[in-house]
Amino acid sequence: MTRFRCLLRDERGAAVIEIAIALPTLVLFIWGIFQLGIAFQASAGMQHALGEGARLATLCVNPTTSGCSTPTDSAIEARIADRLFGAGIGDFDVAISRPVDDPDTADVDESDVNYIDLNANFTMPTNFLFFDGPQINLSRTKRVYMAG
Repeated sequence: MTRFRCLLRDERGAAVIEIAIALPTLVLFIWGIFQLGIAFQASAGMQHALGEGARLATLCVNPTTSGCSTPTDSAIEARIADRLFGAGIGDFDVAISRPVDDPDTADVDESDVNYIDLNANFTMPTNFLFFDGPQINLSRTKRVYMAG
């Protein structure tokens, strides 16, 4: 009976058991913080790329006597893709939309409207080492008033 009481009072090895229980949770939290950091970096990269595309769209590329020649949509998309950073893990796509001239209403006249909307979407799957997490979807839109 005395040996059994000695084993009950012996606390050697308790720290190893506590670490074995707590370490996987700690590693999971640290890895989750890195995943969140990647999403924030992608968001900053999207904002930067959209700003660069907006800047290009506002430039007067070839000034003429009748006005300015604005960059093409493909040139703006290429600038956005070139300036993008932080989106290496997920999928990134850009769409440029122009206002639609609706013949039923007199609200929008395409000759009077000189803006475009730059839309960027980023999708990133999250991985928490032991299981797959939710998918992160980021969207940014920037309205750009064109030169001319």
